[in-house]
This record gives sequence, C-alpha cells and structure tokens, in this order.
Amino acid sequence: MTCFDRRDLGLLLLRLGTGGVLAAHGAQKLFGWFGGGGIEGTGQFMESVGFAPGKASATAAGVTEVGSGVLLALGLATPAAGAAAAGAMAGAAAVHTPNGFFAQSGGYEYPVFLGLTTTGLGVMGPGRLSLDHALGHAVNRGWMVPVALAATGAATAVVVGARNKRARQAAEDGQG
Repeated sequence: MTCFDRRDLGLLLLRLGTGGVLAAHGAQKLFGWFGGGGIEGTGQFMESVGFAPGKASATAAGVTEVGSGVLLALGLATPAAGAAAAGAMAGAAAVHTPNGFFAQSGGYEYPVFLGLTTTGLGVMGPGRLSLDHALGHAVNRGWMVPVALAATGAATAVVVGARNKRARQAAEDGQG
C-alpha cells in the first residue's frame, strides 16, 4: 500500500495549479510581474472600479492572492487559504458582474471559478501530499472551515458592500 492515493495526487495537482495561478495574479498586482500594473497601476484601477483607497485595496488583494496561493500550493492552513482566496475572488466577481458571465466579454466567469475551486479545496482539505498533513493538521482542523468561511464572508460583504455603495453614489452624482 502506498502512502498516498489518486485523491491525494489529484488534490496536489489542484492545489499547485490553483495556488500558482492565484500567486501569479497577486504578483501582477504587487510587483508588476507578468505584465501586471504593480501597486501603482493596480491601485489606479481599483479606484476606478470603486475600491478605495486604491493602493491599499491593491495591496490587500495582492497580498491575499499571493499568500493564499502559496499556502494552497503548499497545502498549509488550507481552510484559511481557501476562504481568503474565495473572498478575493468574490471582490473580483463584483467588478466583472456588469459584463455578464463569460470571461471573453469581461464577465465574472473566471473569478467565480477560482473562488469555487479555492472554497472546495478549503472544505475538502489538502490531502496527504501537503504540509498540513506533515504537520499533523495543526492549522487544518474541521472547525476551522466554517470559521474561516464565515469570517471571510463577513469581511467580503463589508468590502464589496462599501464598494457598491461608492459606485451607486458616483452614478447618482454623475446624473445630477
């Protein structure tokens, strides 16, 4: 009998791929790598879509994406990493919602997919090919899943709610 099975290998591949994508997107925001805008450019974009202050929002999004991506790839603190990434993707989905569903039209398809994938990983756990497993699941306990999801959900609701309120106010001011 082997020390891991197909499920563990599948979870490892999902964690590496999803975590790598998230970390790369965060590096675009923080450092301007891979054609990204860095803090300055991303901050300006964040302001333009209602997340204020822009630089702080860009930093928070970038740190969350890099941090949760690396943690997911390593399989460490999986419930918190999955929930944090899902929260960041909910914020991104809010920006893209007016463009419809499909990504080719600028829609919310991609951030929703990443958010659901990271939530699934947080709920499912990292498998045996992970640091969580190697460390005896010290930061991957069953009770951590609902706590992480609830805390992230509440924080995301506040941030996206404030963004939506600013967007509504800007639209009303533009009409007056």
